[in-house]
Amino acid sequence: MNKPQIKHVCFDLDGTIMDSYATIYKTAIKTLKELGITDKVDEKEFYKRIGHHFADMFNDLNISIPDIEHFINVYKSYYFDFIDDSIIYPNAIELFEYLYENKIFVSLLTTKGQDQADKIIDYFNLRKYFSQVMGRQIGLEIKPSPVPLLKLCQSVNVSPEETLMVGDSELDVRCGKAANAKTCAVTIGYRSHEALLLEKPDYIASDLKDIIEIVNNH
Repeated sequence: MNKPQIKHVCFDLDGTIMDSYATIYKTAIKTLKELGITDKVDEKEFYKRIGHHFADMFNDLNISIPDIEHFINVYKSYYFDFIDDSIIYPNAIELFEYLYENKIFVSLLTTKGQDQADKIIDYFNLRKYFSQVMGRQIGLEIKPSPVPLLKLCQSVNVSPEETLMVGDSELDVRCGKAANAKTCAVTIGYRSHEALLLEKPDYIASDLKDIIEIVNNH
């Protein structure tokens, strides 16, 4: 029995198609200072949690944020002060061009708010490559829930079995597996190769261009 062809590739944002750690960290520190929260942030531990919702990140770091939604609103207001510290990963554009030219649907799934995800995609002139951009929305579950990925599959009229979920964290792999999609963990982001292996993704890529071969040979 032949494997289903990959017709849809869904990408995570931070640590997957761009290195945005410096932007995220500097914005978070500025926001904490603005809000008068003086807890020390362990940068290494912060780094390892990129991709999680801020509520979960700060809970893990034992930093009390009285109003997380207010934190996020202030954070978003400062984010573009540091946007030029974010860098598109090597070979990302070449990969997007390949998928675009071969009529493979491309979508984005991030835990960033929808408005912020849209602004970032537009800032880096990536809009033409993406059939759908999905950020955090009120009433919609976030990764590792399969719900947002299933919704994306439905929006491009492609089955989860014909979808490849690409991301740099356990959240992305678990989301893809729960949706019954194929999964590709990339080691260019914020998790170690060893940590990603434990999630048992279908594929591991050390370079975004590897995904062209995965799509062709699946």
